[in-house]
Amino acid sequence: MAGEELAAPLLGKDRHPGCPGCAYGRRKDLQRGMPYKEFLYVWVISLTAALPISSLFPFLYFMIRDLNIAERTEDIGFYAGFVGASFMFGRCLTSTAWGIAADRIGRKPVVVFGISSVVVFNTLFGLSVNYWMAIATRFLLGALNGLLGPIKAYAIEVCRPEHEALALSLVSTAWGIGLIIGPALGGYLAMPAENFPSVFSPDSIFGRFPYFLPCLCTSIFAAAVLISCIWMPETLHKHKVSKNGSQDVEALEAHLIGSKEEAEESGSLDTKKSLFRNWPLMSSIIVYCVFSFHDMAYTEVFSLWAESDKKYGGLSLSTEAVGQVLAVTGTSLLVYQLLLYPRMNKVLGPIKSSRIAAALSIPILFAYPYMTYLSEPGLSIILNIASVIKNNLSVTIITGTFILQNNAVPQDQRGAANGLSMTGMSFFKAVAPAGAGIVFSWAQKRQHASFFPGDQMVFFLLNIVELLGLILTFKPFLAVPEQSDRN
Repeated sequence: MAGEELAAPLLGKDRHPGCPGCAYGRRKDLQRGMPYKEFLYVWVISLTAALPISSLFPFLYFMIRDLNIAERTEDIGFYAGFVGASFMFGRCLTSTAWGIAADRIGRKPVVVFGISSVVVFNTLFGLSVNYWMAIATRFLLGALNGLLGPIKAYAIEVCRPEHEALALSLVSTAWGIGLIIGPALGGYLAMPAENFPSVFSPDSIFGRFPYFLPCLCTSIFAAAVLISCIWMPETLHKHKVSKNGSQDVEALEAHLIGSKEEAEESGSLDTKKSLFRNWPLMSSIIVYCVFSFHDMAYTEVFSLWAESDKKYGGLSLSTEAVGQVLAVTGTSLLVYQLLLYPRMNKVLGPIKSSRIAAALSIPILFAYPYMTYLSEPGLSIILNIASVIKNNLSVTIITGTFILQNNAVPQDQRGAANGLSMTGMSFFKAVAPAGAGIVFSWAQKRQHASFFPGDQMVFFLLNIVELLGLILTFKPFLAVPEQSDRN
């Protein structure tokens, strides 16, 4: 059957009764067109993973101010950075473990547990009464949220090879839109008793906890996604354990440590080489980490810069104005990734499209600090255009690295590979907001320096990171899997 021949490279010809991966493989053999239902799961789960990260950025500046942690206005960015970093630090510690778990027990159980943690700890974050509660709830939210690695593996496994670019672009699109909708949600719904006094009383729970409403909305969305996962199909192969064909945890660990003897002892004579020795995978992960560091630092800096006073080099925008800019950007991401990116990837491939996007990002970032000289309505128009272009370029790069990573490994290593990728990315994203907050506070104290004064220094350093990422996309550093080598 032609469908089986198409599916053979990924699933093999054997079909095992009772194995959910084989059952889904039979369905995929018969598919004509795209698996819309499964793509919808990829979309909403990726969005659920992204929303809790970003929804705090518009109000974090005011939250730190209200908690009376910073003695001076210039120090707010310093403390805000550590709240942002706590989520990524928690995720850094556990992502590889969640990836291994997804390869052992399945994608679905790990996804369900991760969404449950979003419901609980994102809600508690909105009820934070002090600085340390905010850090603790964000840390636990990151440590127990193992969503993104397994869902990237799932996205590849639910579709035929010709739809892989679209599948992974759904992950990065949903992620990118989450990083836009989240701040927009936070910007519009934070401090509701002040912004909507006719609806929310100062004595209500939303008056006493002014940042609870956006967190609650995100948690309600996550709860709805959690319920929908009842009907989510599993894609991991779970064959009966035999002497020569095991997928137990020892075999998965052997993938990471690369010991042939250990793989043989655990019944995995056919396992692939160590993930750490797979240079196409590791080089793409490193590139991914560098660009993720840049994107997280940019996200942290953008809200702080836009809301800070003009005398410090900012734009003096309100949370509502920042939310509006980010909402426009999110809409553009949806259109771009669904309609334009798959075609561009087909023509240029993931490597060339990422290089072009990185090169174009540099002059755009260079122009940001000069927007302080603009007045309305020109400021809003230019800021919206720049934000739309910058975020579309960022998502282009991230999607390209997703494709490279998932094409560099077989299915039985894909969860662990994505978990390893998430560990590295989370470490860089943990450092990014803390580092960005520190640099932002330092830059605001040097408004009259001769070399890149004030916020010009912040965007100059962001460009240095972007340039480094661009350089790393070239050979000999970046090794490309055969199916992605279009250069």
